[in-house]
Amino acid sequence: MKSTSFGHRLLALVLISALYATAIPASGKNYDNGTAEALSESQKILHVLNRLGFGPKPGDLERVRRIGVDRYIESQLDPEKIEDREVLAMLSRIEVSKMSTSEIFAKYPNPGALLQMLGARNMVRPDSENGEQSEMRAQRRQTLAKLYREYGFRPANQIMFEVETERILRAAYSERQLEEVMVDFWANHFNVFSGKAATRWYIPSYERDVLRKHALGNFKDLVLETARHPAMLFYLDNFQSVAEAEPRNRNRLQRAMRGGSLDPRVRERLKRRGLTDEQIDRRVQQATASSRRGINENYARELMELHTLGVDGGYTQEDIREVARAFTGWTIFDARGYRKAAQKVRGGGTDRRIEQQARRLGIDPNTESGTFVFASQLHDKGSKAVLGQRVDEGGIKDGEKVIDILVSHPSTSRFIARKLAVKFVNDKPSDALVNRVAEAFRDSKGDIKTTLRALFNDKEFFAPQNYKAKIKTPFELVVSSLRAVDAKTAGSRQLNGLLRRMGEPLYGYQAPTGYPDTAEDWVNTGALLERMNFAIALASGRIPGIRIDLDRFAGDTKEFILERSVEAILSGEIEDSTRTVLLKQMDQSLPEVSLASGNESMMSAPGASMDRGGERRRQRGGQFRVEPKGDPDVFKAVGLIIGSPEFQRQ
Repeated sequence: MKSTSFGHRLLALVLISALYATAIPASGKNYDNGTAEALSESQKILHVLNRLGFGPKPGDLERVRRIGVDRYIESQLDPEKIEDREVLAMLSRIEVSKMSTSEIFAKYPNPGALLQMLGARNMVRPDSENGEQSEMRAQRRQTLAKLYREYGFRPANQIMFEVETERILRAAYSERQLEEVMVDFWANHFNVFSGKAATRWYIPSYERDVLRKHALGNFKDLVLETARHPAMLFYLDNFQSVAEAEPRNRNRLQRAMRGGSLDPRVRERLKRRGLTDEQIDRRVQQATASSRRGINENYARELMELHTLGVDGGYTQEDIREVARAFTGWTIFDARGYRKAAQKVRGGGTDRRIEQQARRLGIDPNTESGTFVFASQLHDKGSKAVLGQRVDEGGIKDGEKVIDILVSHPSTSRFIARKLAVKFVNDKPSDALVNRVAEAFRDSKGDIKTTLRALFNDKEFFAPQNYKAKIKTPFELVVSSLRAVDAKTAGSRQLNGLLRRMGEPLYGYQAPTGYPDTAEDWVNTGALLERMNFAIALASGRIPGIRIDLDRFAGDTKEFILERSVEAILSGEIEDSTRTVLLKQMDQSLPEVSLASGNESMMSAPGASMDRGGERRRQRGGQFRVEPKGDPDVFKAVGLIIGSPEFQRQ
């Protein structure tokens, strides 16, 4: 068995090496597809479908040919006028996308909040023996499991499964293709990481109310709404950024601290009021933590470096400090959803800690958990200077003024123009193209539709050297593959797992840069092996929850099957060297495909619909193998084509 497995792995590596060794260019400028002639009409259509969308599905080329390329582009720039009933019906089963953050906190509670409410969060002590720690962790799991069953809670990991599923379904089936491409683009530009503490609870609203709502709107609105949204505030810690307190503004307990310890006389007075030493120590810890809070520069730095000006945008460390001061007091009420988790278990009632937080922030205690609030008492009220301009509007308007300054700065127009050119044209766009797109951005005051229209109408967009000059990201590969073979799915945990194995779980990039968009970041042996693994799994019907019908590719000979598949999936465009390799591999066995059970991306969810697939054979490590379905020659040809360099390009 081991030798067979090794042989299959070796075969896969040899196949990938043969397909990619000389086929993938270092940049778009070096790839001319063997001709310097202008693109044909069919090539222009394919170019638009690949760049403004996630590739063609059956019938798309003919549909665009009927209405014309220019009209199709204009229709994509106006997605509100495009009927999208089919995808909306498919999304009806996904509930988190229709819920407020407060509702998500209530139904998918933060486990830490439940444990804290029960006083069980510190059940595992650092000084415990290993066996004792394991026993305590087991007790925690049992406690949580009982609460989930008793109150109908759902596991928090289900949130990101539904977010990922919605994004894949929209990208694969929506007629508003450009809108979905821009949602993906902005999700990386304004990246947040779902794995950071409570961030995941905010992502459904973040994608729905900010990224998708403003994907083709105005850039200033995008910056402002991302700055205000709890997902960004939490991810980059700005919800904890407060003006540095002067001694006279500290509370009594903080003023009574000496060298980190409480004055003994103050302790005695508090005990006479009825407080125990344990209660006093807890208050001392809170006062110490509060006194250490101050201005946090994380958001200010990324706002300038990644969201607006760019790393060479002309700002200084002093500008970062001043911007951070302007955004003090932009915070979140009940940021971890503790009240919502506790209310259901307690049967209502009030939470003293939450009431205290509301008083401290100066807001109504009935404010929903996870809500953005501006707390004036936490704001630095002094005058600021950003990029040589005075910021003295006062209150929340200080931050809004900073956004005005940054969005209108010339560096921002060039930075955004270059990123859009990399996304839609090639990995190394010319300065001339960037300047023309930047001018459209600047003249339209950041109107995204106008900027994109200028890019799509530019002579370099349809230049032959930019045709199929981009390498698909894993997300683009997954979605374009589903479209190419007209696959049907309502969501698959194993599909999401394959996307994770290829390196692009949605909202899974820890750094604020977001996922990269150039070939050098995605083209390596390990990544390409996973891509081939996905291609084979999809074509052979081994991904549970995905239905695929390849009868239209059937034929009497392997050569006929391959040519029919090339025509349908690649519009007949394939290098002779690639065809030779594919024909040779048609006579070889393909590597087996092992899939994760799905638990790597989410906990078992009570009541969650289960994916259905073919016969499974359980393997070690939570993996299983699904038997292939269909004509081996057909699914082999389709899998090899999806794994080919021609399909990996767009």
